[in-house]
Amino acid sequence: MTEVVLELAGVVKRFDENEVLRGVSITLHRHEVVCLIGASGSGKSTLLRCANLLETIDAGTISFLGQSLQDPRIDPDLVRHHIGMVFQSFNLFPHLSVLNNILIGPVYSLKRRRAEVREEALALLERIGLRDRADDYPDRLSGGQQQRVAIARSLAMRPTLLLLDEVTSALDPTLVGEVLDLLTDLAHQGTTMLIATHEMNFARDVANQVVYLDSGVLVEQGSPEEIFDHPKHQSTRNFLERVR
Repeated sequence: MTEVVLELAGVVKRFDENEVLRGVSITLHRHEVVCLIGASGSGKSTLLRCANLLETIDAGTISFLGQSLQDPRIDPDLVRHHIGMVFQSFNLFPHLSVLNNILIGPVYSLKRRRAEVREEALALLERIGLRDRADDYPDRLSGGQQQRVAIARSLAMRPTLLLLDEVTSALDPTLVGEVLDLLTDLAHQGTTMLIATHEMNFARDVANQVVYLDSGVLVEQGSPEEIFDHPKHQSTRNFLERVR
């Protein structure tokens, strides 16, 4: 078995009296893709935000490469150098060109040489099919193109782990495919990813593990075949019937 990259053990998260994660445990290995599925409000986005230290947990542990993220000596900004996150909204800087959106993290956060990073950024844009849009500003791009740039911006930081939160949910249905194609390519290239998604066919095709959450509870986890073809729990069956 390959190295454990991310391990959540008994994670609990509350917002006031609302318990949105109820003892969730997930292990993610290097080069593995885990897809989180479940209805809106099931805790998928909160789980990702906890893994990226955007939220603190109330119980349990989260470890990244064997290091507890609850250690008070941990610098969240340094953790985020290694754990990239892409959100539903693109969050590109509107006043920067596509190229500079990608350069800003490696140059200013990682203190890398701009000339060196520029070549890598252009190669990333070539990889996502947007090399010819390097000098354009985000408002000149379609939603699908902006989301691909957001993913490339995270990849430019050379993350060990990529977290993706419903990255197609804000897109016109006609643009969803181009983003899913990019994620499929990344999966085939061995990128370690934890993905919250409503796209069941995508999860079936790319995931090593699928995790079904319901009201903050991890109801079931297993291979795509186990979850989609032979779910053990009635809750899972009910959810899959609604989304098919």
